Amino acid sequence: MSTPQSSAFEPLPRSQAALPAPSSLAEPVAEPAAVEPVRKPRQRDPFFDNAKFFAILLVVAGHAIENLRDIHFAHALYLFVYTFHMPVFIVITGYFTRRFTFAGGKARKLLTNVAVPYFVFETAYSTYHWAVGHSKFELSLLDPYYLTWFLMALFAWRLSTPVWQQIRFPIVVAVVISLLSGMSQLPNTLEMNRIFGLVPFYVLGLFLKPEHFEILKKGWAAVLGALTLAGGFAVTYLFVDRHMATEWVYWRSGNPKLHVDNLVGTGMRLGLLIAATVLVAAFLSLVPRKKHWFTSLGSATLYAYLLHGFATKLADYYGWYDPAVLHTVPGTLAVGAAGALLATLLCTPPVRWLMHWALEPNMTWAFTALRRPKNYLYSGRRRRHAQAEAEHVG
Repeated sequence: MSTPQSSAFEPLPRSQAALPAPSSLAEPVAEPAAVEPVRKPRQRDPFFDNAKFFAILLVVAGHAIENLRDIHFAHALYLFVYTFHMPVFIVITGYFTRRFTFAGGKARKLLTNVAVPYFVFETAYSTYHWAVGHSKFELSLLDPYYLTWFLMALFAWRLSTPVWQQIRFPIVVAVVISLLSGMSQLPNTLEMNRIFGLVPFYVLGLFLKPEHFEILKKGWAAVLGALTLAGGFAVTYLFVDRHMATEWVYWRSGNPKLHVDNLVGTGMRLGLLIAATVLVAAFLSLVPRKKHWFTSLGSATLYAYLLHGFATKLADYYGWYDPAVLHTVPGTLAVGAAGALLATLLCTPPVRWLMHWALEPNMTWAFTALRRPKNYLYSGRRRRHAQAEAEHVG
């Protein structure tokens, strides 16, 4: 259906080099029967790139209107989008990580495409916050700042993939872990509340199959999805916005910090898991199936995700949200549209070319061949043991 992809935030794949031809006419050419058929690379399914593109629009637009939440419409829209925008990415990430192993260079890719960008942008955002935000300089690689929490969580989820693949009821176990993790305020180190709280969406993606997405591509699913999203926003605007704290949709706080007991907290988290899953399915049912002008941009959502924070933070630091005209419904829509435009621009090839060094660094110099235990240390012992058994039999 589509080629395996490392995550929902995936850079544009590089073109593969052609197979070398024989160096001279004198070299023997294999008989056709002996030549193994060359497998044609499977085409990427534009559905998933389209889904990632529209999801990153929601992410950046949501961050853009964050400082306008003093009006009811902006706060309800923000709360509604935050309920499912990151679960969309997490589910898609899990789906394309379901065959993850530490073989075939995937462990190296985990380091270069997740760990290294985390280090680069954790340092960059901390420095930016100090220089532009005029705050005390603090850098802690174990306490992710702003957007970088997702890279930390992604690294941990990827490492756990082989474990989930061997558990009998993985989704149930993941939900139980999510609910139990909310009963305590876990340390901010490593964003533990978010890693454990959102893990059901990753595990769900791991066990989804192509036929599940085919159901969402049906015409009736799109109609039902549109009604679900419209109804979800209406419920958020009329009821949820007035009775639920925004902190719930961040998944970073336990019940003690939210000032609720474990019964209420567990019920809230279970409800959020169900609501987010339904909204993710509704969102995906509306994603275009065919290739469009924006499809290729969906393969570079990591660029938009990690880079847009510099713009939104700058607007916050310098008071660009202060004009009263922005704190209206038209102002909210205009700022959200500006955020979507920014996300689109940050996925374009010029930005990818300029920032490739930070998001897709060439780290071949840092790796060596896979080290394995040397068998010769034990070969002598095995040989002597075999000789002793032979003499005993003789």
